[in-house]
Amino acid sequence: MHATRLVTILLLNALGVVLFLSWYLPPEHGFWFGVDKTIFFTFNDQMVAHPGFALLVAITNFRGFDLVSLLAMGLLYLSFWRRETPQGRRKLLAIGITMLLTAVILNQLGHLIPVQHASPTLFFDNVHRVSELTGIPAKDASKNSFPGDHGMMLIIFACFMWRYFGSRAFLIAAAIVIIFSLPRVMAGAHWFTDVAVGSLSVVLVGLSWWLLTPASDAVVNWFYRKLPGKYKPQV
Repeated sequence: MHATRLVTILLLNALGVVLFLSWYLPPEHGFWFGVDKTIFFTFNDQMVAHPGFALLVAITNFRGFDLVSLLAMGLLYLSFWRRETPQGRRKLLAIGITMLLTAVILNQLGHLIPVQHASPTLFFDNVHRVSELTGIPAKDASKNSFPGDHGMMLIIFACFMWRYFGSRAFLIAAAIVIIFSLPRVMAGAHWFTDVAVGSLSVVLVGLSWWLLTPASDAVVNWFYRKLPGKYKPQV
């Protein structure tokens, strides 16, 4: 591995660790708590003042709405799939499987962090639950919201798009991250820092060793060779 690549990985690891410790070490999470509280109550108050906004928050936090985020990611992936040769599509399938396995494993590792953190709707008293305001069974609470698993999956997708499809694909994927992680924060199912600190710090540390080394390519190539199909390469 090139020395510059190793330095980049170490810097990303340091950034991830510092980001996490800036939240974890200070009493009551330091300045982050003020940021979280302001963001939560801003959205929480708006849901009461504007019923239409509450309805939007409820719909975007309904479990079935997760399919929309999957559709957005799928359409971006499809845009590359349509341009590829059969062999290229086989490679895209291998990348997709590797990405899915990475997301599952990294999410499980992220939840090994010794932090038990209830969502703001369970932490604060006298708050408004969007499910109660609208009658829609939306996800608006979590007994352990750190790190944000939904946000982490989206960030991992964006990083894979950058690694294998370039900066333009990454920018589109980054927009998907913001659009589809924001509803959980608006509903109070997650603190802002569950995603901006928790999910991001795990990805910075874990995914840098995976995507900036030959590791992910090795797994992608293994799937490319081993998956059944008409265009399976001859060894």
